[in-house]
Amino acid sequence: MTTTLIDGIGLLYTGDPEREEIEGAALVIEDGLVAWTGEAGQAPDADARVDVAGRGVVPGFVDSHAHLVFAGDRTAEFQARMSGERYTGGGIRTTVAATRAASDAELAVRAAALVAEMNAQGTTTVEIKSGYGLTVEDERRSLEIATTLTDETTFLGAHVVPAGADPDAYVRLVTGDMLRACAPYARWVDVFCERGAFDGDQTREILTAGMKAGLRARVHAGQLGEGPGVRIACELGAASADHCTHLTSADVDALASSGTVATLLPGAEFSTRSPYPDARRLIDAGVSVALATDCNPGSSYTSSMPFCVALAVREMRMTPLEAIRAATAGGARALARTDVGLLRPDSRADLVVLDAPSYVHLAYRPGVPLVHQVFRGGLLLE
Repeated sequence: MTTTLIDGIGLLYTGDPEREEIEGAALVIEDGLVAWTGEAGQAPDADARVDVAGRGVVPGFVDSHAHLVFAGDRTAEFQARMSGERYTGGGIRTTVAATRAASDAELAVRAAALVAEMNAQGTTTVEIKSGYGLTVEDERRSLEIATTLTDETTFLGAHVVPAGADPDAYVRLVTGDMLRACAPYARWVDVFCERGAFDGDQTREILTAGMKAGLRARVHAGQLGEGPGVRIACELGAASADHCTHLTSADVDALASSGTVATLLPGAEFSTRSPYPDARRLIDAGVSVALATDCNPGSSYTSSMPFCVALAVREMRMTPLEAIRAATAGGARALARTDVGLLRPDSRADLVVLDAPSYVHLAYRPGVPLVHQVFRGGLLLE
């Protein structure tokens, strides 16, 4: 085993509540894990030294909501929205048709390219959903491809009901043959609980079946309007309720009194010209909040967590500190992970060296490529 000292850090954001920020800091990596953090003058000896010359360091971003296994393009839909058409989620079926027609190799190349984009922008942990196949075989192969890119894979057979399918029959398929085929390749089960997709009873049935198959729950909830999704997520102990754009007071109370994380996806609101989630309301109520990209070809075609941090600060009234928490430790909580999203002894050595003295610049200088270096498991990503 060798040790590496990351020295000369301007501001180290650790994500550790016991000591969240350290000025003039250093960090030691040993065997892929963080071994020590503290002031540079107190750093222990190490086998190698990397001087980051006053740059800020943050944990690798944890993107806990992404749809990366797909084919096709929805530029026309985006142009229509920018001309005033309202987003309804109906374009999902367009991507389903293109994904079914694509080969495994084509899907794998596209997904790997998006993960590489994410890595280059500081994301070191990403969740990947299925949901653009909607047949037993297409959902299974989507998840098998996703497993080559991440450990955080989510079965989203319940994205929408395929065109021409009977909703009740499709729910039986999702909870039966499709679940049996997909569960070996998934850690999570998800449902798009929304008008035009799946109602509360269907959502509860699908999530319960997935949990009985050994998967943990997460829910698309409250994106297009108020609905039962958030309360179902809290009731079933889901790790996260995602979107949370339209919430009732009962929804906020349920989130605040549960362990369910509210994962906010401002890229979707940016790309659909929709109202942003009220992050301030959630944080002030004591709700645990995460940020993620929702990277997908229709409603949020961005792979950039720094962009989502900037949106959260500017449009959702989060402070820069709250936003970096949500993009790192918050995302880790949304994936039920304790080894990523923070930099403290025994956490995985996933870290981002910024071309700026602190994380505040992610919002202060939006759109500027501020990621200087990315380490994952202690290894520099090239």
